[in-house]
Amino acid sequence: MEAITHFAEVKDGECVFPFQYKNQTFYDCVKFNTRHRWCSLNEIYKGYWKYCSTEDFAKCVFPFWYRRMVYWECTEDGNAFGRKWCSLTKNFNRDRIWKYCD
Repeated sequence: MEAITHFAEVKDGECVFPFQYKNQTFYDCVKFNTRHRWCSLNEIYKGYWKYCSTEDFAKCVFPFWYRRMVYWECTEDGNAFGRKWCSLTKNFNRDRIWKYCD
């Protein structure tokens, strides 16, 4: 079993995306056993982290490729609930990493 060290929050650090934590890759702030979402300050989590503020959350990547089209803004295409979303990588077809748009 891998031991993970957790240091105190680094308040002035910058989130690194994507980052690896417990053998998973994350493209946005996460919420594991905490009240607020947080991010790693290293590509592979090494105990350095911070709570995410509004500007830390992952940004949409434009343009992005979805099905057979290139999108330059958030889209409702493919969303059963009619909510706008965007890709967090340039190729949604390959990566399938996304988030809802505000």
